Amino acid sequence: MRPLLTLLCAILVAGQIQAEEPDIARLFSAAGVEGTLVIATLDGSRTFVHNEPRAQRRFPAASTFKIFNTLIALDEGVITAQDEVIRWDGRVHDWPDWNQDHTLKSAYAASCVWCYQELARRIGGERYRVHLARADYGQLQEPAEETTFWLDGALTVSAREQVNFLRQVILRTLPYAASAYEGLRAVMLVEPGEGYSLRAKTGWAARSTPQIGWYVGYLEQPGVTWIFAMNMDMDGKAGLPQRQALTRASLKVMGILD
Repeated sequence: MRPLLTLLCAILVAGQIQAEEPDIARLFSAAGVEGTLVIATLDGSRTFVHNEPRAQRRFPAASTFKIFNTLIALDEGVITAQDEVIRWDGRVHDWPDWNQDHTLKSAYAASCVWCYQELARRIGGERYRVHLARADYGQLQEPAEETTFWLDGALTVSAREQVNFLRQVILRTLPYAASAYEGLRAVMLVEPGEGYSLRAKTGWAARSTPQIGWYVGYLEQPGVTWIFAMNMDMDGKAGLPQRQALTRASLKVMGILD
């Protein structure tokens, strides 16, 4: 019975049969979460997927775009280093961590919207269009506003596309300066663990219906790098911790993370 179910779940992806990963599916089911997760090695030799049809659907990029946005800002020279200060204009925001001056590194960690909107004004909409097309990053629906397109649903991307983009970033196959790649690498570090390094970004498309939560990034271990991208339906702030928790649990159940 199991081979038949596996065959029915399998679909054609990039010329290969990609089956549903049952251990990850059980984690999502137990949590009562509708979502998807793609985990793949950097060289593409191994891939684990939960909910492949959803993995190919595009959703608002939300703050996961801060990965690409950071790379663009550094390459364009609108900010030159992770410790360069972005001055707060004194306008009070709902998130207390935003109400202060920020460096690029702290802005990324706090997911500071106004900080990246300031960088977006310096970059400009036309330059963004060039970068998005060059990286084949998702789809931009026009007309797009230069300071909100990644927040308001104009820019959408799939979990599969997130993985493909991160692979280009890690391998440095996109035409960006080495200093920009190094700056992004430093900014993305969220967990220097014992025998591994985790670089990642959360996202929350709060304006969409249903709301969409994201967690994307990569895990470096001796001899292997794993890329991951998950998204899930959410109903408010209560679901935010599940983005990282489900991803981490999935990495553990697949024997990738202790």
